[in-house]
Amino acid sequence: MIAKVIVDVPTAQTDQLYDYTIPLEWKVVAKPGVRVIVPFGRRAVQGFLMAVVHESEQSNLRALIEVRDPVPVLTEELLALGQWLAAETICFTATALAAMLPAALKAKVTQLLTCHVERHELPPSLQPLFVKQCAVPWKDVQPVLKRDAATVQAALVSGIVSIDYDVQEKGKKRTVRQLQRVAGNLDEQLSLLSAKAKKQRALLTYVATAEKTMPTTVVLEQVGTTRSVLTPLLKQGILYEEEMEVYRDPLGSTVVERSEPLPLTAAQQQVMDTVQTAIVSDCHEVMLLHGVTGSGKTEIYLQAIALVLDKGEEAIMLVPEIALTPQMVERFKARFGDLVAILHSGLSTGEKYDEWRKIHQGEVRVVVGARSAVFAPFSRLGLIIIDEEHEMSYKQEENPRYHTRDVAIWRGVHHNAPVILGSATPSLESYARAKKGVYTLLSLQERVGGRPLPDVHIVDMREELRMGNRSMFSQALMDALKDRLAKGEQSVLFLNRRGYATFVMCRDCGYVASCTHCDISYTYHRLGHALKCHYCGDQTKAPTVCCECNSTHIRFFGSGTQKVEEELARVLPEARVMRMDVDTTRKKGSHKRLLDAFGAGEADILLGTQMIAKGLDFPHITLVGVLSADTMLHLPDFRSSERTFQLLAQVAGRAGRDVRPGEVVVQTYTPAHYSITLVQQHDYEAFFATEMRARKQGGYPPYYHMALITISDTTLPSVIQTAQNIKRHLTDKLARETVVLGPVVSPIARIKDRYRYQCVLKYKREPKLQKTLFELMRHYGQQRTNKKLQVSMDVCPYFFM
Repeated sequence: MIAKVIVDVPTAQTDQLYDYTIPLEWKVVAKPGVRVIVPFGRRAVQGFLMAVVHESEQSNLRALIEVRDPVPVLTEELLALGQWLAAETICFTATALAAMLPAALKAKVTQLLTCHVERHELPPSLQPLFVKQCAVPWKDVQPVLKRDAATVQAALVSGIVSIDYDVQEKGKKRTVRQLQRVAGNLDEQLSLLSAKAKKQRALLTYVATAEKTMPTTVVLEQVGTTRSVLTPLLKQGILYEEEMEVYRDPLGSTVVERSEPLPLTAAQQQVMDTVQTAIVSDCHEVMLLHGVTGSGKTEIYLQAIALVLDKGEEAIMLVPEIALTPQMVERFKARFGDLVAILHSGLSTGEKYDEWRKIHQGEVRVVVGARSAVFAPFSRLGLIIIDEEHEMSYKQEENPRYHTRDVAIWRGVHHNAPVILGSATPSLESYARAKKGVYTLLSLQERVGGRPLPDVHIVDMREELRMGNRSMFSQALMDALKDRLAKGEQSVLFLNRRGYATFVMCRDCGYVASCTHCDISYTYHRLGHALKCHYCGDQTKAPTVCCECNSTHIRFFGSGTQKVEEELARVLPEARVMRMDVDTTRKKGSHKRLLDAFGAGEADILLGTQMIAKGLDFPHITLVGVLSADTMLHLPDFRSSERTFQLLAQVAGRAGRDVRPGEVVVQTYTPAHYSITLVQQHDYEAFFATEMRARKQGGYPPYYHMALITISDTTLPSVIQTAQNIKRHLTDKLARETVVLGPVVSPIARIKDRYRYQCVLKYKREPKLQKTLFELMRHYGQQRTNKKLQVSMDVCPYFFM
């Protein structure tokens, strides 16, 4: 038997299958999808076993050293998905496969074989392993595996033993001490205790009559006693404690009350009928659910997943932000209980591993999470839902540079499962496909209960300036905030810029404090009086004297969330303000704590960045203020108008979601721009038509496809020369109709001391694209002379900065 292995060494030279013989002791467990250790040159490396064959074209094959997983960690579907992903995103296969595994399996972990029965119930060959402990390191099992692999495999299949992992990042698995009684007659054991030892007798009786084993702390609490009462029972050998593993709970001690399905409106029922038909008929279909904010999309998701669970299948529910996950998770936990697992980057390594293992072992059937949850190792997938499908966070910006929507559709085709894309402001690409009939368009154009969409007022900040108002708050917004405070209602203020000031400048000579490693200005943060680069993380003390002219006229320009918070405290001292941005949500669980506090009415104003713009559903929010609608509008990106419209429409949707009407105040210096005026009219269709005309005229998606090639190096001449060579190669190899733009300096010319140039491709059909880009990747990946040079490729890019 020959193992075909992709080694986990992502380089151009190693991106291929290598053949290894499978030693006799590993034949039972050497299956596609396991991780293996193989000799590679003079070292041993990890790899992924892709296939097992009976012949090889190579001679003098070396044997694989170890199989790390007795049960495959990647299903055959995920192996195929990894190969497709590598081809589509122009990356190495090992990189694509590694992206599907939780961090715990990428980190250094210790494998254990755990026994779940009495030692005498084990096969004789396994009994010597468990004389002193119920879990032994996997390396101690290897001698037995070499002698009797079939017995080990049979024990694993039957469940009397299992393979577990000790995540070294957390030290150990989470365990609790559980109390158990030594087998024997209860009356005889009670007779051994003194008649005066009433607490001991009560404790022993409670343990003996309990329906299930419980943690020691719970037992002592129930009996109303302390550990000093327990200790003599342990010494006499009447009771004993055992360390039992428990799953880490990402929700902590949160108690979630069960919820029941809500009655659907006529519009919701019409959508649900279409979804139900696809689910019942096992038909793959991509459905775009275009529903205004507050139209009840989440209830449709919940009821659709309930249908899938009734069929005995599984579902994946994707959300774009960690900030959205707590509210969404609680809704799903309330409906489906312990059938739900959570996967997002806000979890610890141990929590991610535990949640992934629940999925891998079939203990849950619904996954709620962010982008990477699309790789959940389900085998009977019946539905994938992507909420807020237009969000940029669904695009991975590191290899593999996949879009979650494409992966979801691939898996939907594989499982004959429907895929639902939901949004109040769909991406132009998705809506265009729905209009052409490639996707099925489902529509919810009214809020639940017939509640009106909020009134949107556009304030021209140029007029405010002419009237002498130099504040960051227009008069209209200030009046509205005071009105809500008087009524005891809540407000949301949105500013897509964290920190205190956008940049620091000397008013005498014009010097702007810029990052020494990137061509970008520092952002001033009031806390610590520090200048921070939001690209490389560099930090330095804010100057009091200009380093160019020694002037003391240093001023802070622009406004970040910190500065707005300070200004609110000055002009509305009675208001309780809660700030939510990257700086205030660094600690684990901080998103949930802030949102819970705001939902409980502990603040009057929620001030934040993009993370508060979508998904939040609080009944007392009646006012939304957008402090600067122009932040994203003037970025050098053809999607800037679309992103502005989406962001404004989403943040406006936070207001008036209950019986009280909502109001939105949008402050802008470009009030006539269609992405702003059409938000006022809540008219997505008009925006779509206007933006599509601009895209057609400029030759942008969805009329054309695009690819971005970025060249970076620590020396500028190397970058320029390489970029010109790449331009020539692309022009020679690709069709005449394919437009090659550049090479030009990237919008941010230097990041982390690396100079950056880029080329952009525009094409409608380009059959040679993948082959040509792979040639470039392999050529520059094998460079021996300049190892600092990096060439990255992004097919269908979402960021050009």
